[in-house]
Amino acid sequence: MKLYTKQGDRGDTSVVGGKRNKGDARIEAFGSFEEVNALIGKAQLMAAEEKSGTDLQKDLERIQHELFDCGSDVADIRAETARKVDNSTVEWLERRIDQYTEEAPALRKFILPGGTPLSAELHLARTVCRRAERELVRAGEAEDVPAPVLMYMNRLSDYLFSAARIANSRAGTADVEYERSAEVFTTEQDRENKK
Repeated sequence: MKLYTKQGDRGDTSVVGGKRNKGDARIEAFGSFEEVNALIGKAQLMAAEEKSGTDLQKDLERIQHELFDCGSDVADIRAETARKVDNSTVEWLERRIDQYTEEAPALRKFILPGGTPLSAELHLARTVCRRAERELVRAGEAEDVPAPVLMYMNRLSDYLFSAARIANSRAGTADVEYERSAEVFTTEQDRENKK
């Protein structure tokens, strides 16, 4: 089997149910899914090297598969078709975000991407994830896009933020606080104390 088909030489690509221009917003979105996936692949290798926990490594591998699912769902332009990403996929991410948020030190100020190399890589993946989400929103202005995929990408950026903080915390490295940030995040205890 040859890797090249020459079908895209004029700027078009195949999707499930038709063809699209490679500049189409839908194509841009799942291209960004691939970028996020590559960054997460690198982060997973770094997590193993930094001994950041097998839970984080397993999460990242699972997310790589789910990003393929997201791309598959977005590449299928047929109106009535079964989708791979659903609410349970989103709920799993929410549970992991909650667990990592509970484990990490309390967040009070905005933080800068950085700390450990793994944390910086996860922040980079987060920013590309946010771009992919914006591209998917733009695609949704012209036609329906799978709502669970949009929710998943939104939660994934939150997951990557929490995972970046966990990478720092587990390495004993403090998050780098934005030096001109006010205290913008409050804890339950802070809210109780204000009463």
